[in-house]
Amino acid sequence: MTNITQRIDAAVNSAISEKRLVGAVIAVMQDGQLAHFKAYGQADREAGRAMKEDAVFRLASITKPIVTAAAMRMIELGKFGLDTPVTDFLPAFKPKAPDGSTPVITIRHLLTHTAGLSYDFLQPLDGPYNTIPVSAGIDGDLTMEENLGRMVQAGLTFPPGAMWLYSVAIDVLGAVMMKAEGTDLEGVTQKYVTGPLQMTDTSFHVTDAARLAQPYSNAAPEPVPIGDNFKQPFVPGCGPINLGTSRAFNRNAFQGGGGCMNGKAMDIVRFLDAIRAGGAPILSEAATKQMMSNQIGANRILFDPTGSTAFGFGGAVLMNPAAAGSLLSEGSWSWGGVWGHSWNVDPGRKITIVNLTNTTLEGMAGQLPRDIQQAVVGA
Repeated sequence: MTNITQRIDAAVNSAISEKRLVGAVIAVMQDGQLAHFKAYGQADREAGRAMKEDAVFRLASITKPIVTAAAMRMIELGKFGLDTPVTDFLPAFKPKAPDGSTPVITIRHLLTHTAGLSYDFLQPLDGPYNTIPVSAGIDGDLTMEENLGRMVQAGLTFPPGAMWLYSVAIDVLGAVMMKAEGTDLEGVTQKYVTGPLQMTDTSFHVTDAARLAQPYSNAAPEPVPIGDNFKQPFVPGCGPINLGTSRAFNRNAFQGGGGCMNGKAMDIVRFLDAIRAGGAPILSEAATKQMMSNQIGANRILFDPTGSTAFGFGGAVLMNPAAAGSLLSEGSWSWGGVWGHSWNVDPGRKITIVNLTNTTLEGMAGQLPRDIQQAVVGA
């Protein structure tokens, strides 16, 4: 890990100078020790506010592994099981399959994104998730009950277990968890994950706006600020990702398990490295191994055209690094967040990388995440 800071500095500063990135906070742990932690660029370019290490970001799908870990703890405590039907807690949640049947959807289906649910940004504009519409949980004012009803109206894209499709499943899981625990999702995650790990700045609502990073979308000649009702293009031929910056302050909007939390880099690297190291103090080692192991059999995630990546509970699992052209080890566990984030856990190297940025899609799916991996593990 010699000169890791210089290599990461070079990667991030190149992204900033090339106007691919406005700002970021990068944290790396090796074998349980902090190997790199630094802020870069601007938290708010227009206001001239520099990025700081304790900056708070809208986490988007980094919410998912946090909520997943809380669900795994609830499973360990017998609150529900992997094969418990969702209707045990949400009796009205009965979306129909394409053949008109009403199949059983289980907790396992939700955790693995194999329930047959979808996202608006993965369907064409005339698809039901866009015409009804079903919220991805990162835009405006809607209740959980309203959105669950819209999911039922939209129906399933395939029978549960038939394939993998990224989806609103963790929002549904969050609703199950709230019913099982008798409190809101903030209370559930605080009890089982963020509280025990002292993730003091990770929550569903922001109270200190001065620390919140202003998000940007990549454009020429430079990234443009994101506000409410922003349409972020993602998959050609599909609907955009609907983003809304005010949601971080909106206590009337539902606490979605799929993308509604906010947090800082140190909280996230502490959480992910706890999973890598065996789960203490939140989970058993057996539970963390389940999270970081392939849970979808021969299926593969649709975002990897090489077919080299499966899915565990809470993140993708790298099955064939060579075929994927990845620098990470086999069995590495990774995901990201659409506001501009990526993370990697490489159990073989005992390395955890957290890259929180305020620039999308660069920070999630651009050159930067790979450049940071190269800086950490490729030298």
